Amino acid sequence: MNAPVIDSLDTLRQHIRAFAQARAWERFHTPKNLAMALSVEAAELLEPFQWLTAEQSQDLSPTQHEAVRQEIADVLIYLTRLADVLGIDLLEAAADKLDINARKYPADLAHGNATKYSERSDD
Repeated sequence: MNAPVIDSLDTLRQHIRAFAQARAWERFHTPKNLAMALSVEAAELLEPFQWLTAEQSQDLSPTQHEAVRQEIADVLIYLTRLADVLGIDLLEAAADKLDINARKYPADLAHGNATKYSERSDD
């Protein structure tokens, strides 16, 4: 079976929706269930990195890399399906969140540190 050509988030959303419809899974794809599945898949993304040093995590073997690739795909699929069910435009939401984060973390104050905005003294 050949993988479909997916060149945009909208095309991905359409393929995921059709996949679910072909299997009559819509009744299972409630926001609650999809959020839970997304959380599980995000947790599974941690497994290939478990017990690796920071350096090792940047130099994965081909097998480790493929495991991470598959888990990232699962996270993206569930996230895309959740956004579809809730009518959220992922790109618009991401753009809005980047704008919010830019205000919380101005480059001149956040450059080179990981201090949370609410813990930063802007003196």
